[in-house]
Amino acid sequence: MRRVESFRDAFARALVELGELMEELVVVDADVASSTKTILFAKRFPTRFVEVGISEQDMVGVAAGLAVAGMVPLVSTFSMFLLRAWEQIRNLVARGGLNVKFAATHAGLSDYLDGPSHQCLEDIAVMRVITGMKVVVPADAPSTKSLLRDSLSVKGPVYMRLGRDYAPRVYDEEGEVKLGKANVLRDGSDVCIAACGVMVRFSLEAAKELEKMGISTMVMDVHTIEPLDKDAILKASYNTKGLIVVEEHSVVGGLGGAIAELLAEKRPTRIVRVGVKDSFGTCSRDYLSLLNHYGLSVAGIVKAAKVILNEG
Repeated sequence: MRRVESFRDAFARALVELGELMEELVVVDADVASSTKTILFAKRFPTRFVEVGISEQDMVGVAAGLAVAGMVPLVSTFSMFLLRAWEQIRNLVARGGLNVKFAATHAGLSDYLDGPSHQCLEDIAVMRVITGMKVVVPADAPSTKSLLRDSLSVKGPVYMRLGRDYAPRVYDEEGEVKLGKANVLRDGSDVCIAACGVMVRFSLEAAKELEKMGISTMVMDVHTIEPLDKDAILKASYNTKGLIVVEEHSVVGGLGGAIAELLAEKRPTRIVRVGVKDSFGTCSRDYLSLLNHYGLSVAGIVKAAKVILNEG
């Protein structure tokens, strides 16, 4: 049986590979290199790895300075910890249009055992409102590698949101995903499921269940939330009876918010958002059980499809 590569492992291995090609690539860490797996980069390129300790604001400041000096700094820490430095990200990096990349791991509920203090359900919302910030959420290991490569190749700040370990495969190989372009993984005419991150795999499984019920379901991987692939979303809204947006994030301000904003102006249609509602998360000894607790499951998506068809 083929081992499924985790988000952290895929990210770290791709980072080392890119480090071989980009002499200007520097990684800046805040005392979590063993957890984010950037320790692999540190071992391979010790002179291009900066450890600032538990000081996320300083980490962003250092990265801004490196960018001004012509390097390509990649900041890496847990998604929740990076929010401590939101002001520095906005004022030092984004306002200056600096070429700093942010790779935030352990996002959503993926740090299930450490509880709500470590589970980040608000990061997409607060990052996508920063002017000039690209926001990217890979679905699995191959797309993590592809989107990391694309993120490093474009100018300006990018926020990449990664889960911890659980990363069931969606794509067979790298290169099937391109920054800024949503991927239609399955066509359908009744409902469209627009998802990001690990929820893409769940959405594909839900589409199979809906097919058994005679419901034709489109599944779209909306990995780039900012800038949103507006054409793909609008096309799906015209070709189906409504959209289900599925994300491991608060239902407020994330992918669902971005899509709702677009459709409210351009194509009012029925939307059901599947995500975490009015909660900070909770501690669990099992990740899948935690997702199920919040309705982030095949059953939760199927239920949302029935709402679309009954009320659409």
